[in-house]
Amino acid sequence: MSTTSSSGTGYPASSGRAGARPVTRVLDGPSYHVALLAKLAEEAAEARQAADADLPGELADVLEVLRALAVSAGLTWAGLEAAAEAKRHHRGGFTGRLFLEYVDRDGQPP
Repeated sequence: MSTTSSSGTGYPASSGRAGARPVTRVLDGPSYHVALLAKLAEEAAEARQAADADLPGELADVLEVLRALAVSAGLTWAGLEAAAEAKRHHRGGFTGRLFLEYVDRDGQPP
């Protein structure tokens, strides 16, 4: 019996209901990639809505999907971290809590 969720993304099945069982299938590469992108959006939304006490678990779910998505895209985790560092160096990061309101292109606010 498979222990993956019905989304096929590798998450352990947990229905929370007695007698319930997961229904799974193995996805081909492109379908798996699309499913992971959808799962990333789902998990990010759950993290956004999470109470402070639940946030670590929700962020762990996002991280797990990111790891699988990197592999699906043919990336290594080290390569992904290097790409993030390059973007951070070029565009900045979030450590200063600076929030971009908009980009002024013509002297007029949006």
